[in-house]
Amino acid sequence: MFLIERYIIAEIRRPVTVMVGILTFVFASYSAERYLTQATNGTLAVQSVADMVMYKVIIALEMLVPVALYTSVAMALGRLYHDSEITAILASGSSPVRLYKAIALISLPLAIAVTVLSVYGRPWAYTQSYQLEQQSKTDLDVSHLLPQRFNLNPDNGRMILAESIDKDSGELTDTLIYDPGDGKSRIFRSHTAKVRDANPAAPLVELTKGSSYTLDHQDSKDVVNTFDNKLQLQLKPLELEPDNKRKSTSTAMLSVSALPQDKAELQWRETRGISAMLLALLAVPLSRTAPRKGRFSTLLPIAIVFAVIFYAGNICRTLVGNAAIPLLPGVWLVPLAMSIALLGFLTRDLALLRRRRK
Repeated sequence: MFLIERYIIAEIRRPVTVMVGILTFVFASYSAERYLTQATNGTLAVQSVADMVMYKVIIALEMLVPVALYTSVAMALGRLYHDSEITAILASGSSPVRLYKAIALISLPLAIAVTVLSVYGRPWAYTQSYQLEQQSKTDLDVSHLLPQRFNLNPDNGRMILAESIDKDSGELTDTLIYDPGDGKSRIFRSHTAKVRDANPAAPLVELTKGSSYTLDHQDSKDVVNTFDNKLQLQLKPLELEPDNKRKSTSTAMLSVSALPQDKAELQWRETRGISAMLLALLAVPLSRTAPRKGRFSTLLPIAIVFAVIFYAGNICRTLVGNAAIPLLPGVWLVPLAMSIALLGFLTRDLALLRRRRK
């Protein structure tokens, strides 16, 4: 009993494990290179790189695990079809349902894990990464500012240039600060500048002996001021974009929100697990090849199907967020279409089996 299912599961388990490990390593390496570059440029604290990579990997796992499962099922079944093992299994009187059953057994725990990651792990990781970015990426943290170079914060466009920096006292000498805004940009030039509060929510800098320039983007109402004494400079806070805030919002908060964008994000999280399982089950009929035909002959259509499903999910989430389509079925439209396609494949396989037995 379950001999065939155990055999198929064993053929899939190892490539899934290896592929998840490889994809995770590649993604972590890419993220590490990105954040190390930011640390080198002085816009991210070096000690925060490892934590940022860990959070990004947690966020990416909801996509990496389904990709690894889908690819592993397609490759394993492709080999079994190529070696005529599936043909022998069906010729022995076994139903095609057992193939789907085997994939369902290995996909179910992974789908549950993806659901937990998407509903709880992903928003938690986004929250932690955003907090860490705000704490360590603030352009006023002198611990990672570099002297005699333009320290640019890509999140708000602010630029700081200083001749020398005393990291112990937090004092900058011969300083230039460029602070862009929607309607006006400000430029400050001072002999010394001291960071009084590096909190990105309310950054405060004290300037001594210098000039300030306010440049109007629309009119010619530019203002120039000079100061000999100390000037308390309140800079523009660093704020998250609405989409980033939504990604870090807890699932419980999204469930009570009436905003279409929040409902779209909620449905996206809820559908990740079931979509991963349906995707793996769809690989069963898609990986079917004729005996002695190349085992990789179906990889192109399999890749195309994955791309269509992936982009369809993103498009549905955008349309639900813009209220272009109703909340029901909303993002669930893609899993519903996948279920209908899977039911059609299964019905066809059972009909072919009945014809062969007559």
